[in-house]
Amino acid sequence: MSNQIRVFVNERAIEVADGATALDAVRALDQALALRVAQRSAYLTDARGIELGGESKLTAGAIVRVVLSARSRSAADAET
Repeated sequence: MSNQIRVFVNERAIEVADGATALDAVRALDQALALRVAQRSAYLTDARGIELGGESKLTAGAIVRVVLSARSRSAADAET
C-alpha cells in the first residue's frame, strides 16, 4: 500500500499517492481541468506563480494552481 500525501489544487486539499505528479493531482480533483492542461488551454503553477510541468513530482503540502487561458499556449508561443 502506498503512502498518501495531502496537496492542494487551487483551493482544494486532496490526497494523492506519494510520488504523484502535478498533473496526477489535477486529474484526481477534476478530469476536465486535467484535459485542458493536456490540450494546453490551461497550465500549472506552483504557489509562487512559477510555471510547473505536469510531470513535476509533488511533496506533501505542495500547492498547484491551474491557470486557464483564453487561447492555447502553442498559439501564444508562436506569436513570440
